[in-house]
Amino acid sequence: MPPHGGGLHPGTGGHLDEITSGTVWRLRSRACWQEAADQLSPAAERDPRTALCRAELLIEQCLFTADHWAEAEAALRLAEAAVTSTEQRAEAACARGFLAYLGSVLGPRDRLDEAQAALGRTSALLAPNAAARPLLDFRRGLVAENLLRDQTAAWIAYRRAHDGALAHGDTLLASSTWRHLAALAMAGGDRVRAREGFAASLRLREELGFMVGVAPALASLADVSEPEEAERLRAEAGRLVQSLGGVPVWLVGRLGDSAPNGGPPGAPRGVQPRPRPGIPRQR
Repeated sequence: MPPHGGGLHPGTGGHLDEITSGTVWRLRSRACWQEAADQLSPAAERDPRTALCRAELLIEQCLFTADHWAEAEAALRLAEAAVTSTEQRAEAACARGFLAYLGSVLGPRDRLDEAQAALGRTSALLAPNAAARPLLDFRRGLVAENLLRDQTAAWIAYRRAHDGALAHGDTLLASSTWRHLAALAMAGGDRVRAREGFAASLRLREELGFMVGVAPALASLADVSEPEEAERLRAEAGRLVQSLGGVPVWLVGRLGDSAPNGGPPGAPRGVQPRPRPGIPRQR
């Protein structure tokens, strides 16, 4: 799920406080990534950090829409060309690895080798206690779980990312690590731990006001709830997806009739990204 760091989150004390709250955060949290990116465009032309943050916003748009790949690629190339420090090179490589991962899961082709190489490069550039390392660990967990099909490696990476997110006060990343640890617990038959994790993820996203991430959290909690509560949670998720214009697109099919007219713009209701062999639809 949707995962970011390196100064993108409320409450992290990052270098770009202006995008952790205010207009850019409100636009981002309501699925208006292009508008949020436009807010950063003037500064991104002269500041490498802002360029990296703008690229991350547009990569997140790919995650939720399974589209807009060219815009994200262009923004990331500009950011990569502008970096001036080892830390910035690491952040750009981490973003590159995440975009390649998303391209493999939701996009037109397999980019596993590119994702692994970029994340490996990130690890080599980062100090062991760097604030960006929890995000790297989380993205490595995504690759392990959804591309390599290695749940043990995924759990180790998510656990490391979770501990790091809590230590660095990265609340939004913690909401994603809770969610993915809970999904692994559910896959292992531990519904109690799964419910605890999904509920924690939902609570954090609601507290942050990260509305585009609330619907997936509601749907996940529904999967480990009693039928009556599950129906209510999915209906709430469906209304939220509809209010945000049909995103996340990969959630629409799971919600079925709970998300009327909730498909991506210009597509029939319930259209999903093209599935890949061995890759789960749920993110």
